Amino acid sequence: MPYYESVFIARQDVSASGAETLADKFADLLKTNGGAVAKREYWGLRPLAYRIKKNKKGHYFLFNLEASPQTIQEMERNMRLDEDILRYLTLRIDEIEEAPSIMMQNRGRREEGNGGHGSSRPTGPAPREARSETPDETKAGESSGEEGASKEETSPDSAEESAAAAKEDNEGSTEKASSQDESGENAS
Repeated sequence: MPYYESVFIARQDVSASGAETLADKFADLLKTNGGAVAKREYWGLRPLAYRIKKNKKGHYFLFNLEASPQTIQEMERNMRLDEDILRYLTLRIDEIEEAPSIMMQNRGRREEGNGGHGSSRPTGPAPREARSETPDETKAGESSGEEGASKEETSPDSAEESAAAAKEDNEGSTEKASSQDESGENAS
């Protein structure tokens, strides 16, 4: 029998246990029609990219299936008739992967990274950009409460150095122009 991967989204109004019951209903439907669910994952209540039937979120499920095309058609027909299903997509695949899906792998990384607090955003202050300032300027800025205020990226010394370099470039270009004029006079 061919292999399939099916993802469907249940309404946000359905509780998590109600969504699991809905997934059980479709798994039983597949088994009674001769199919088998090789892998089943609940990705959780996730935000939708756009509103679907006045829903901003949905319960996401993944099924990896081994079933005949007629069984898949019957499952999709029942999904179309069920009011709690917002969207579904079933694709034929070559083989079923035993490893967790990318969604489950990313969920594990997020939970490990923040100690399982549920938020993937950093809680500390944003890193400060590298600045060329002396330790005395750093202490003065911290004591006056300018930690979050933006400062000029270059110190006065480096501004003077860049002005001197620009002046040397201008002098060098005028010397080149005068040497070209002299060489041009000799050529004619």
